[in-house]
Amino acid sequence: MEEKDRKLSIVVSVYNEEAALREFYRVSRPIFESLSWDYELIFVNDGSSDKSGEILRGFAAENTKIRLVEFSRNFGHEAAMIAGIDYSTGDGVVCMDADLQHPPELLRDIIAKLGEGYEVVNMVRTSNTSAGWLKNVTSSAFYHLINRISDVKMLENASDFFALSAEAAEVLRVDYREKVRFLRGYVQNIGFRRTAITYEARPRVAGHSKYSIRRLARLAVNTILCFSDMPLRLGIYTGFFVGLLGIILMIYTIWSHIVTGTPNGYATIVVVLCFMFAVLFFLLGIIGEYIAVLFAELKDRPVYIVRDTVNCEKKPLKEKS
Repeated sequence: MEEKDRKLSIVVSVYNEEAALREFYRVSRPIFESLSWDYELIFVNDGSSDKSGEILRGFAAENTKIRLVEFSRNFGHEAAMIAGIDYSTGDGVVCMDADLQHPPELLRDIIAKLGEGYEVVNMVRTSNTSAGWLKNVTSSAFYHLINRISDVKMLENASDFFALSAEAAEVLRVDYREKVRFLRGYVQNIGFRRTAITYEARPRVAGHSKYSIRRLARLAVNTILCFSDMPLRLGIYTGFFVGLLGIILMIYTIWSHIVTGTPNGYATIVVVLCFMFAVLFFLLGIIGEYIAVLFAELKDRPVYIVRDTVNCEKKPLKEKS
């Protein structure tokens, strides 16, 4: 197949980005038009409460290569990305953000890698000065942690800017339909022939991050639950540890009784009880998080609900997605 006959699906998640959309489109459209592949630009409006929907409908009205998928409410960035993949029809799929932190000119490099036969292209940040030192430190610590406790080894600083071949996208479209999701991890988990491209994240053209520290912490917890059962084993490790402490305490009590004749047992009992109850409730909390994930899967509610589409040629599978 010649390059001009191939098509790239560019998926952009949008949530309250009215201040950035026009600049994104102004900067990116000439780049899209200059690509060696044809393209379709799929905007997923994730229940925006500002004028993002109106702006996107204007784009779609003037350019038939622009597809618009509108959710019935806000379902989150993860749902928006998989919805864009569901509606994509290209030979390759790229997910990126609308704030221009993901440089659109790198699409040429991505197409080159896809043309070389790579099926997964991870985009790895070398720096992100706009995120602040706290997010950068916690992000690095998270990747170190998940790589230690999970069988899936993730590229450090891999982002939600990535590319897939049509075959790899089909795997995510059909087989990875969990309700508690971490798409970036799935991309690195599905195998296939993969490569990485480094880039420097730019300052946001407008707006601010939709991921607060609290939401990032929730995402980190969900990722651990999705990719590791190590927390469930903490009960075994803690049992051995507490048992060892019990033996040490028993030896100390006997020794104290022999040496002084009157060991002070009240304070020791209170400390031990407080420690053991803290451990117990911590472990119960971990089990509760896993049960919550199982409950979400058993309810089998949709990952997203589409209210309307514009210029979309394809309908996703009629499943509870």
